[in-house]
Amino acid sequence: MANQSSIPVVVNGAAGKMGREVVKAIASTPDLNLVAAVDLNPNVLGKDAGEVAGCGTLEVPILNDLQSSLLLATQEKQLGVMVDFTHPDKIYDNVRSAIAYGIRPVVGTTGLSPEQIQDLAAFADKASVGCLIIPNFSIGMVLLQQAAIQASKYFDHVEIIELHHNQKADAPSGTAIQTAELLSELGKNFNPPSVTETEHLAGARGSLTSEGIRIHSIRLPGLIAHQEVIFGAPGQIYTLRHDTSDRSCYMPGVILSVRKVLELQSLVYGLEKIL
Repeated sequence: MANQSSIPVVVNGAAGKMGREVVKAIASTPDLNLVAAVDLNPNVLGKDAGEVAGCGTLEVPILNDLQSSLLLATQEKQLGVMVDFTHPDKIYDNVRSAIAYGIRPVVGTTGLSPEQIQDLAAFADKASVGCLIIPNFSIGMVLLQQAAIQASKYFDHVEIIELHHNQKADAPSGTAIQTAELLSELGKNFNPPSVTETEHLAGARGSLTSEGIRIHSIRLPGLIAHQEVIFGAPGQIYTLRHDTSDRSCYMPGVILSVRKVLELQSLVYGLEKIL
């Protein structure tokens, strides 16, 4: 049972794999209150969000109308939060809508372009509404990225391999892109060429960032989310790897983000910024 100080939360994408985990996490967290659940899957409309998530009846039906759900959250005494795990094609509009209603977005969906993120940041600043865009909610991934930053000071050659389930719509993953961005902040270029390469099949060497970092994407059923950052130097290879075996590993980061976003008045990108 929610109390008057509970944070009202709207979960967008509530019937998806990540959305169901978020619903369960909110239901088991005393200071959070699920006030609305949204999903476009016609097979779950009207069903109880808790029953769909497998955590019992929550008396919150799944709706297909984000606007009315955001409006509902504005009626609560406390500032509301929208947790969004939907499709890359929808996320930009979803975030703008939430900010317009004064609902703080916590975004786990990747696929936003740098221009879209800049536009959302300007919109959030103008509205003084906090927003968190988190490519990866795993604490382990944050630690991998921090270790990679340290290693990149001493290695000039690095490539990134990211592996995900075959229902992931965007490539490379937002986490891999963010990892490359973190390495690029050192201001150095990687992988100086030692030979003129020829790709007999386009894309064989992966995508290439402006700093020379190669990113390779693998999509297979049976995978969840995995990433390797491989550094090379004469006589040695240094590999950092993070593996996800269950989506519940993201929930501590999601809960932390729901609480922290209420303290913000602008857009923040990356879990490491709020730890």
